[in-house]
Amino acid sequence: MNKKYFRKIMPIILVALALAIIFRSNLFASYIVNGESMEPTLYDGNLLMVNKVVYNLTDIERFDVIVFHADEQDDYVKRVIGLPGDEIVYKDDKLYINGEYAAEPFLESFRKMSDDTPYTEDFTLEGVTGKTEVPEGKLFVMGDNRGESLDSRKIGFINAETIVGKVDVKYWPFSEMKLSFG
Repeated sequence: MNKKYFRKIMPIILVALALAIIFRSNLFASYIVNGESMEPTLYDGNLLMVNKVVYNLTDIERFDVIVFHADEQDDYVKRVIGLPGDEIVYKDDKLYINGEYAAEPFLESFRKMSDDTPYTEDFTLEGVTGKTEVPEGKLFVMGDNRGESLDSRKIGFINAETIVGKVDVKYWPFSEMKLSFG
C-alpha cells in the first residue's frame, strides 16, 4: 500500500470509527442476560443490543422486550404486559387484558416443554399490586419464564422513565442470533 493512498483513506477510517463510537454509546447499549427469567426467549449469558432511542420516536407496545433500571445497581430484562389504563387478569393459564383474551405465542414452546401446570398461576392486577388498572406513567412487566421471574407480580409496576430501551437484537451466541422480539 503506498503512502498517498494511506493518507487518503486514514481520515475516512477515523471518521467512521468516531461515528461508530458515538452511535453505539448514544443510540444503542449492549447488555448481558443474567438469569433465567426470560427463557426460552433469552438465556443466561445471551448478549443483547438495546435500542435506547426507539421510545423517543414511538410508543411502548404490549409484548415489547425491554431493559429497565430495577434499582441503582441492577437492570432487568422483561416483557411489557400491561400499559397505562389496562386491567390485567390471568385465569386458567390465559392472559386477559381489559376483559379480552390476549394470546402470548412467544410462550407456546416453553409451555409445551414445561411440567408446570398451569404455566402461569392465576392472578388479578388488584391481587398483586392493589390497583385495578396500570397507572399512568407505569408498566406491568413479566418474564417469559413465569415460575422463575422476579417481575411486576412481586416488585409492582415499573416507571416508564426507568426504561433503558427496547431489545432489538440478540447477537450472542451467533447460532441463536435474532433480530426482533414480540
